[in-house]
Amino acid sequence: MYKTSVGSTVYTFDSLKDLMAKASPARSGDDLAGISARCMEERVAAQMALADLPLKAFLEEPLVPYEKDEVTRLIFDSHDQEAFSHISSLTVGDFRNYILHENTTNEVLAAIAPGIMPEMAAAVSKIMRNQDLILAAKKCRVVTKFRNTIGLPGRLSVRLQPNHPTDDLKGIAASIIDGLMYGSGDAVIGINPASDSIPALSKLNYMLDDIIHRYEIPTQSCVLTHVTNSLEMMEKGIPVDLVFQSIAGTEDANSGFGVSLKVLDEAYEAALQLKRGTVGENVMYFETGQGSALSAEAHFGVDQQTCEARAYAVARRYKPLLVNTVVGFIGPEYLYDGKQIIRAGLEDHFCGKLMGVPMGCDVCYTNHAEADQDDMDTLLTLLVAAGVNFIMGVPGADDIMLNYQSTSFHDALYARQVFGVKHAPEFAEWLSKIRIINQNGFLSHHAKSPLIGIGNF
Repeated sequence: MYKTSVGSTVYTFDSLKDLMAKASPARSGDDLAGISARCMEERVAAQMALADLPLKAFLEEPLVPYEKDEVTRLIFDSHDQEAFSHISSLTVGDFRNYILHENTTNEVLAAIAPGIMPEMAAAVSKIMRNQDLILAAKKCRVVTKFRNTIGLPGRLSVRLQPNHPTDDLKGIAASIIDGLMYGSGDAVIGINPASDSIPALSKLNYMLDDIIHRYEIPTQSCVLTHVTNSLEMMEKGIPVDLVFQSIAGTEDANSGFGVSLKVLDEAYEAALQLKRGTVGENVMYFETGQGSALSAEAHFGVDQQTCEARAYAVARRYKPLLVNTVVGFIGPEYLYDGKQIIRAGLEDHFCGKLMGVPMGCDVCYTNHAEADQDDMDTLLTLLVAAGVNFIMGVPGADDIMLNYQSTSFHDALYARQVFGVKHAPEFAEWLSKIRIINQNGFLSHHAKSPLIGIGNF
């Protein structure tokens, strides 16, 4: 039991799980679960109590039972005690100050990352303002490689997302041309398929492989199908670059996705054996999102932001090339409006980076949320200021297959102009070589594209 006083009122929290939930900034998902603070005063009291809590407390009181959950077992069994020893004497409040201190560099944070449990990352984020989340995440650089290098300082990569409601190859090719001509695609050319049939998925993989190799594009492809489909395609010799899977922060939630650590282990090893990368071997791509465990009724009473951070422990196990929180995709039942989506995006990015995960963000919302593109402009701007590894590039920012609003190729251009961030270096060299960008890294207005033949499918 945890207690703290605010004025003459004493607030009591039954458990560490209850304390964490009550300390969370307001969001509709925790209200839906019935675990949120009943008023702002209780929330502040919980944050005060949390700030005084020793980090060691998270090693003594699992939020999800060890014996019932393989994600909890992963978190505890893989915890690096030596890395943790550098911060083991700190409280959550001390940890915030430690992270934000001007002498705490990327190298310092990278050294302690293996010792940071997701619950610790979530806890410290709960007592941070938005500007703290931005400054702290900016310090954390997580660099990954496959056919190019993602996450370097001063760089911003973009996933080219050419989805089509019927998986029409020519329609997808047209979107790929559009995206490449705007300089998008260095994170990945990634398709959310409309079909899960192996023949249809294989056609998409062959098309992407042909485009990348025909035009010698230093990037990677991914068809975002279930991990078991990727395994089957790899067994059949279908060209698979990155293996994708949606993941969550509890075993039961992952079971809802039809996946386990054992299956992910198998897929990871299979992808490594293909040796398709040219500059590195980060072969996995994961997507997450606050509310996934709650929507599967698999949250064990843990607040949705902490459940989200636990998903990053799953991701960290596989040294992925890309991880992104699809922050507003699940809907207003979990993140009600633009304010909650913005806060969640900054939390997710910070927690992932602090744990050593290469975080991007799908800056997005559904049409029934109390949010609009101005909110997304704000979140995009804040995330680029925070050093986000990658964002999405969707034609017109409107995904016609998944029916949600994201960021466009033009949004990435905006971010590049405002912050001066460049593409992944190998991709920038290719864009310059085929005259899509000029020597300053901006779009060339005199480009004569050699890419028109992409549409011949």
